[in-house]
Amino acid sequence: MIQLIVNGQPQRFPVSPAETGTRDADAVTLNVTQLLEHMGLQGKRIAIERNGEIIPRSKFDQPILAEGDQLEIVVAVGGG
Repeated sequence: MIQLIVNGQPQRFPVSPAETGTRDADAVTLNVTQLLEHMGLQGKRIAIERNGEIIPRSKFDQPILAEGDQLEIVVAVGGG
């Protein structure tokens, strides 16, 4: 499990073993795509900031999230 601060609230998420080619049992990863799946936000129009910097959609599949990261997730809502 990894703990992240999401929109000001601490939350824990399951992680996958790292694909580093090592046998280090402690090496785990979580990417933004997996995070969004766990939160039920896949397919939504969103913007994500990690530790004060916007995460480009092109990096959502990279294992860039780490224990204690602070995320702000904004979901676009349409309407008229």
